[in-house]
Amino acid sequence: MTTTTVSGEVEVLDRPRPTWPNAVRGIAVLALGLGGAMIGHRLVPQVGVLTWSIGLGVAAANLGLLPRTGTRQLGQVTKRLLRIGVVLLGFSVSFASISALGLPVIAVIAVSLVGTLVFTTWLGRRLGLSPARSLLIGTGTAICGASAIAAMEETAAGDEEDVTVGIAMVTLFGTVALVLLPLLQGPLGLTGLQFGEWAGASVHEVGQVVAAASPAGAAIVAVAVVVKLTRVVMLAPVVAVVSVLQRIASPARSSVARRTPLVPLFVLGFLACVALRSTGVIPEAVLGGIAQVQVAALGAALFGMGCSVKIASLLRGSGAAIVVSTLGTLFISGVSLAGILLVTGH
Repeated sequence: MTTTTVSGEVEVLDRPRPTWPNAVRGIAVLALGLGGAMIGHRLVPQVGVLTWSIGLGVAAANLGLLPRTGTRQLGQVTKRLLRIGVVLLGFSVSFASISALGLPVIAVIAVSLVGTLVFTTWLGRRLGLSPARSLLIGTGTAICGASAIAAMEETAAGDEEDVTVGIAMVTLFGTVALVLLPLLQGPLGLTGLQFGEWAGASVHEVGQVVAAASPAGAAIVAVAVVVKLTRVVMLAPVVAVVSVLQRIASPARSSVARRTPLVPLFVLGFLACVALRSTGVIPEAVLGGIAQVQVAALGAALFGMGCSVKIASLLRGSGAAIVVSTLGTLFISGVSLAGILLVTGH
């Protein structure tokens, strides 16, 4: 609050204007963006709601379609919705479904995930990408696409453009993978079970995994999704380890780091939801509703992120990002395939 003098005699209080009307406008903008993304997904089902969301956000920002008022509040609302979406993602998998895969397959998933994250992040730095952008592309490639990038954003200290580039890369190369993998099953001599495990261990987004495994039948899709969700559960320990390593590597940030949790609270919430799902007390109908809320929260949040991105700066340095994503996708595909063939005795 400040004071100003009018006519040299009367002091007038300059009170800050209330922000809630702008916040309501911001929420309305996000709701419209989410609605557009859902319509787009219905028209083109091959493109997921999250991909539509961030794409429409970028388009709205760069075509001047956003209202002048309310958009300043998008950042705060977006961050909260993003965390809610990641937390609710935990209800999509249980520990029992993961243990049913068997230790050898779980080991293959873990090794290919960690190897891809390390390789892709290292390669990004070698090719001139920022540490945050390299880490976010590596996280999305290794774990679960847009959801993993959203969860790692705070730890990586990335901005909206880093997030958008990462999501664009995993969307592009996940789409390429879902087209190519079914064509390779026959030439590689893979059984249905091997193919399902490979798709789940290598393709980036859950929706892309379903699309890739669908030609092999519903039973194989179920296997692929469980393998994929096992990668999702590994998100929390990966975020924790990365956070520790960053604090060790950057002593100058240690004073700030001590004031923040080792693992973001919303990632712990994600694990709590996995544990709750594992108890079996939540009815399937309720889980279905939660899944819809989770997609809506992440979709609205990613639309908000897209609204802060300018295409000119987004395209700057995209060549290196494409190379990194290409090699990262080939790396996880090759390592996971080799591991699955090894543990299945073929």
